[in-house]
Amino acid sequence: MRQLIGKVAFITGASSGIGKAAAIKLAEEGAKIALVDVKEENALQVKKAIEENGGESMIIECDISKPEEVEQSYQKVAEAWERVDIVFANAGINGVIAPIEDLNPEDWDKTINTNLKGTFLTVKYAIPHLKEHGGSIIITSSINGNRIYKNFGMSAYSTSKIGQTGFGKMAALELAQFKIRVNIICPGAIETNIGKNTFPQDHDLEKIKIPVEYPEGNQPLEERAGKPAQVADLVFFLASDMSSHITGTEVYIDGAESLL
Repeated sequence: MRQLIGKVAFITGASSGIGKAAAIKLAEEGAKIALVDVKEENALQVKKAIEENGGESMIIECDISKPEEVEQSYQKVAEAWERVDIVFANAGINGVIAPIEDLNPEDWDKTINTNLKGTFLTVKYAIPHLKEHGGSIIITSSINGNRIYKNFGMSAYSTSKIGQTGFGKMAALELAQFKIRVNIICPGAIETNIGKNTFPQDHDLEKIKIPVEYPEGNQPLEERAGKPAQVADLVFFLASDMSSHITGTEVYIDGAESLL
């Protein structure tokens, strides 16, 4: 039995990787999917996959760092489907990887604005819609900034990710009275294309790296990076009534990678 029939899901960064897998999974479970991405063309293949399987979806072009675009995106969904039940704040970038001394303030701002401000805006403008029926918000954070700090040069990224976790917990408490749950997922290495959103740089990271020896294989559970579909299963669980008493929680999905 499909568990999300009649529900509407708003998914950012929906064109690839975790966002794509989650969109397809939630559609299989009966939800209507708003595929939110910075370029409409990026999400065409996902829309086609959903509809070929009998699902319903729409594409919304949106830069999540721009308040007016995020607010308008929710209005489009509400006009089409009259409700929003699930929000997956998933869009993000790695940004520029560089020593703090060499990191340009503009590059810092781009990473923070996309990852952290984008999450804030995605949640903020969802609230008036979610208040009507309650619902679930899932935020994609990371093991970076929450459990590990060994990825040298990723200070902006890690700051944005631990910021998302703190923000998600504050939101969970604030929104509980409206029956809106907020949880945070923290993936480790997952086979996605987020590397395409790592901006070119020629900074010397060797000058800040600290030599560390690791055991062979850095994902002890399965000895490989995770699959987007495995994360999508977690998103489905948190979106569904199976997690009805879970809010304000970060869930690590990394095959024990961050415990090394």
